[in-house]
Amino acid sequence: MAEHYWCHGPKCHTKVTTDRVRGSKGNKVLRTRKVKQHTDRSWYNPNNFFNYFCSTYCYNDFANTYAQQIIKIAPRHEPLETPIEDPKKETESTHWGTYTRTVINKIDNESNVG
Repeated sequence: MAEHYWCHGPKCHTKVTTDRVRGSKGNKVLRTRKVKQHTDRSWYNPNNFFNYFCSTYCYNDFANTYAQQIIKIAPRHEPLETPIEDPKKETESTHWGTYTRTVINKIDNESNVG
């Protein structure tokens, strides 16, 4: 049995589309969309934002409306860094000419333990 959530977009219920129209004659409303959860599928990812929003518009609207409150959950006071090897410049030549390509490789600290 598939579960569902209601879209968390703050203005989802104001978007004029026929799939949002609900109610009996004379008492029509625009309703927030349901977002189906495909928990029985192998590709289902519980952390995907599309589990909670019916569209990118609703996701962006939510993020823009609540950005300050979202940042307060996990404020960042220092930058994050990923260790890399010294960048290597490689010169390559094709039939269109010579160009330089910079190769950046991450250092995998997790497998270099011990």
